Amino acid sequence: MAPVQKLIIASPSKGRLQENAAAFFARAGLELTQGRGARDYRGAVAGVEGAEVAYLSASEITRRLALGEAHLGVTGEDLVREEIAEADKKVELLAPLGFGAANVVVAVPQAWIDVRYMSDLADVADGFRARHGRGLRVATKYVNTTRRFFAAHGVSDYRIVESSGATEGAPAAGSADLIVDITTTGATLAANALKIIEDGVILRSQANLVASLTAPWDNAAREAARVILSRIAAEEEARTTRDVRANLPTPSEHILREAEANFGAGVRNMDDGSATFSCPANKVAALADWLIARGAKSVTSARLDYIFQAENALWSRLAARLG
Repeated sequence: MAPVQKLIIASPSKGRLQENAAAFFARAGLELTQGRGARDYRGAVAGVEGAEVAYLSASEITRRLALGEAHLGVTGEDLVREEIAEADKKVELLAPLGFGAANVVVAVPQAWIDVRYMSDLADVADGFRARHGRGLRVATKYVNTTRRFFAAHGVSDYRIVESSGATEGAPAAGSADLIVDITTTGATLAANALKIIEDGVILRSQANLVASLTAPWDNAAREAARVILSRIAAEEEARTTRDVRANLPTPSEHILREAEANFGAGVRNMDDGSATFSCPANKVAALADWLIARGAKSVTSARLDYIFQAENALWSRLAARLG
């Protein structure tokens, strides 16, 4: 009999990314434990026996997912798109996690006042060789991402200068003419006299929960993933939803249909003189005003811990990809 395959979850091994990943799982009631302490790079998911945690660097997580050596992982979309050829065939980005946000951008010297768009950069590239005897030099760690983006915008006469240090300093140092790099606020680019081309945001990236489509998904691994994704989906729905209870003299079908059409508020329960709605959190105040205008004497809103559904959207999407 073949050995039971544990579900391997690859999590960042240090710093803010590790803290944020642990907090993400903890919100869903999934505590990640780490062996004998911070120097142990294996761990577990409390309460889920069929899962094991591997603590790795972000780039190693991406590599393991591509090779099928981890089932789930937390890593940036920028790394997925850069390091995995034909990424959509090998991994599924299940959920953006709301941290690790940064943009991959094309930035040129501020002195290039006539270069505002990628079409301007294409024009510069065409004439650069005639004036300087060479093509443009682009410093970047995002080689594949740069090549795809430049090709899509008709920029062809350039050479990649792979960056191992501070990419934003390359133009000032004279080793490159422009850069493709990741930025959060743009402040470091501005400090190095660089500007982002207006249509030069290649990717708006953040940390994602990513599933490998090439990992060995036996029944045990699938069941562990189903349990974990069910809890994540339940926490996410609860975080973005509120229970809204209204004392309505006559909760008519017409009012209930309008509440759903106008506010996405589905009826969770209805009895004599009151109705409880499941409403998106950002529409609670508007729904309350609307209900009061239609005769409600009072409207209350309550937060929920989890909303478990028979249909788990995250697992259903992954299961469909796995076949």
